[in-house]
Amino acid sequence: MPAACESVLEDIEDIVSAQDLKPHERRSVRRNVFPKVRKRSSHKDIQADDDPPSDSIIPGAQKIWIRTWGCSHNNSDGEYMAGQLAAYGYKITENSAEADLWLLNSCTVKNPAEDHFRNSIKKAQEGNKKVVLAGCVPQAQPRQDYLKGLSIIGVQQIDRVVEVVEETIKGHSVRLLGQKKDNGKRLGGARLDLPKIRKNPLIEIISINTGCLNACTYCKTKHARGDLASYPIEELVDRAKQSFQEGVCEIWLTSEDTGAYGRDIGTDLPTLLWKLVEAVPEGAMLRLGMTNPPYILEHLEEMAKILNHPRVYAFLHIPVQSASDSVLMDMKREYCVADFKQVVDFLKEKVPGITIATDIICGFPGETDEDFQETMKLVEQYRFPSLFINQFYPRPGTPAAKMHQVPAAVKKRRTKDLSQLFHSYNPYDHKVGERQRVLVTEESFDSNYYVAHNRFYEQVLVPKDPLLMGKMVEVNIYEAGKHFMKGQPESDARVYTASITRPLAKGEVSGLTEVSKRHFLLYYTSKTATVQFNVFRSWCSVKMNLFVYSLLQSCFKNIY
Repeated sequence: MPAACESVLEDIEDIVSAQDLKPHERRSVRRNVFPKVRKRSSHKDIQADDDPPSDSIIPGAQKIWIRTWGCSHNNSDGEYMAGQLAAYGYKITENSAEADLWLLNSCTVKNPAEDHFRNSIKKAQEGNKKVVLAGCVPQAQPRQDYLKGLSIIGVQQIDRVVEVVEETIKGHSVRLLGQKKDNGKRLGGARLDLPKIRKNPLIEIISINTGCLNACTYCKTKHARGDLASYPIEELVDRAKQSFQEGVCEIWLTSEDTGAYGRDIGTDLPTLLWKLVEAVPEGAMLRLGMTNPPYILEHLEEMAKILNHPRVYAFLHIPVQSASDSVLMDMKREYCVADFKQVVDFLKEKVPGITIATDIICGFPGETDEDFQETMKLVEQYRFPSLFINQFYPRPGTPAAKMHQVPAAVKKRRTKDLSQLFHSYNPYDHKVGERQRVLVTEESFDSNYYVAHNRFYEQVLVPKDPLLMGKMVEVNIYEAGKHFMKGQPESDARVYTASITRPLAKGEVSGLTEVSKRHFLLYYTSKTATVQFNVFRSWCSVKMNLFVYSLLQSCFKNIY
């Protein structure tokens, strides 16, 4: 085979032959070359299809409507997204009709919640609204047909909501579904010090961790939130302190399982709670979120001490789901009924008057009449004052959806029977005539009363006196219903003002000083520039040669 080159070049000048033009000859030749002008199109009003995406729309000037379904963790995410958008300049509106964009923050726990979510997407599209989707539904199943072509912000990417909204308003579809990691280790999520608009300026919701350690066969949330990832204690304490400095008087700790907190970072829930209690001022209260039985069993003694603290509500939400061990095994709940009873009995003994709330699923696959009767006996025994009754819904992609289903009529009957049992007793009748100290935090749904909670997080309705809002006051209980009591403030009672400072106004952005606002805007300006370049890069890679594309990329790196 002949060589590619017959001779080897000793010097680069060897590539110039004697027949080539000399430099002065090239200049003389150029004088005879004239540029040819291309004729412009006579259709000036027609824009070429090859033009890059237009950025003529000015982001940050639009109105955004936010709708959130689901748990307090999801509500906290919604508050953070609202705060960032408002800090950037968008107007958050409560009027969906006047909004330019709908941000829909979904819940995947039950079918009805997803149905509402799907219907809202359809309604937005019919109204020609821009749409951004958030929450557990698109995170768990982003490839569903009704989500095609729509922008999605993942549950761990809420700190980038401004980027997604901005690009969506320009007509682009953006999807950010990745996980937050540090040196390969999964983090709890977005930073806790982001701007936020609290739905209730007096209540701060703090997510202490995301995900869980379980693999319940009916749960779709696991697909979205993943495995356990906890925030460091110091970050949570700093967030609590900041909240009290902004006029908050009640903190809710939330997660998919608060009892599992810290197992991934070498600490535990009681250690966190003792640190948080130190930051709670007099007149303010701390409320614990849901915990599953296995993880609270290890810390019963310490938890009892914490729940007896005067600035911690004597309240705990412990889902049992079923009183049948065979059903719990099919659910993969990792505890038995005896474990649940041990937790409840111990806390009732050590924390007198404690409120235990629980959840029950009616009609789980394979549940027999005998299994259900065990659950009825459990409710009759403990007479839970707060009971969340759920008819089983098979969620797509979960193991329980593939199991042999209980007939719909049977599920409905069991749900009805359990509801009737729950409504057959009144848990607060014996408290009429008591004098209780309550913390007033919100307005009732019918707008006739203010809503307060006593030491056991039992709901007490009080008169609508603006002087009571955000205060802790003593009341006399004069009436009791199924879900509430009514109290009249005592004339000689001392009123405690929990707030260190004036609460933020409704709709006001939390944690946004002038310095932090400048940093926030600078951060998002650079982030947005990156997203804009990525869109332009996609266009360039198709429409321009690789040399020009790489040159643009090099220039961009030098600028940013």
